[in-house]
Amino acid sequence: MKTYTSLTDVPLNMSVEDVAAVLGMSRMYAYSLCKQPDFPALRIGKRIIIPKDRFIRWMEERAKDGEVCRE
Repeated sequence: MKTYTSLTDVPLNMSVEDVAAVLGMSRMYAYSLCKQPDFPALRIGKRIIIPKDRFIRWMEERAKDGEVCRE
């Protein structure tokens, strides 16, 4: 798995593997996250791309709303 020490190290267009590394989760969970309607994932052919700026905005909105993890 990739390791990032800062968001400046993350590429402008992230892969699902990048999302998993940033959030510290498995690739399988990151794929399921990409299927959520509010997650900023784009499909280009068979690839899934997550623009870094939209991903950061998505995370900030979740933190602001105080979303809690539910099982």
